[in-house]
Amino acid sequence: MAIKAADVKKLRDATGAGMMDAKKALTEAEGDFDKAVDLLRVAGAAKAAKRSDREASNGLVAASGHALVHIGSETDFVAKNAEFMATADQIAQAVENAEADGKDAAGAVELPDGQTVSETLAALAVKIGEKIELADAAYFGGTAEVYLHRRSQDLPPQVGVMVEYTGDDVATVHGICLQIAAMSPRWLTRGEVPAEVIEHERTVARDIALEEGKPEKIIDRIVDGRLNGFYKENCLLEQAAVSDDKKTVEKILTEAGVTVTRFVRFSAGD
Repeated sequence: MAIKAADVKKLRDATGAGMMDAKKALTEAEGDFDKAVDLLRVAGAAKAAKRSDREASNGLVAASGHALVHIGSETDFVAKNAEFMATADQIAQAVENAEADGKDAAGAVELPDGQTVSETLAALAVKIGEKIELADAAYFGGTAEVYLHRRSQDLPPQVGVMVEYTGDDVATVHGICLQIAAMSPRWLTRGEVPAEVIEHERTVARDIALEEGKPEKIIDRIVDGRLNGFYKENCLLEQAAVSDDKKTVEKILTEAGVTVTRFVRFSAGD
């Protein structure tokens, strides 16, 4: 099948692989992007993962109390539009008032003018002439700390973190918010990682070991080691703490008498 240059570029941006490697992987995968990524990982052509949230574009995040929303747009030009930012703040406040947790619940919340959040954003998209949508939303009913991060001083916040916790050490929790913003964990604990994700990582790790010519008798041990590395990268409590890389996040929290019950991280561009 014909492979489009745009698809090759997307794969290169996502993996750091060379142009020919990316094109070869897409051809072998018959255009299946996820399969092509796995092929590059097995071949060793994929470099360290490049996260799309490095791009200072595609909307903003806003917060009000225990509510966090991500409003998506196509460009950073719209993200810093005064009406767009004001609308995002109004939506965050409405989500807080309605205690609406999740994209669907937040989209149905009514604003003071009687329009829902989804209707308001649809109307704003027509007015501005660019796709605008509610990308995600969260509301936490317990004690929560919120952190908004600006990638650039001339843009609104584009990374938002909200952590629900028990304990009294707010400074430590704020530090954990910074950790989440910087290190992008996907789950709180390894117990939250879906079984299909674990199985997928096991398969890829095994394929990599076989490609490297490792002896069959040690492959299971190698796979377990790589899976542990996956957990340490993607599970918050197992990450090395940014504030002290000799300790895990879990140890930092334990020493502070804090328990994190859940968190969300929204990033414009993801």
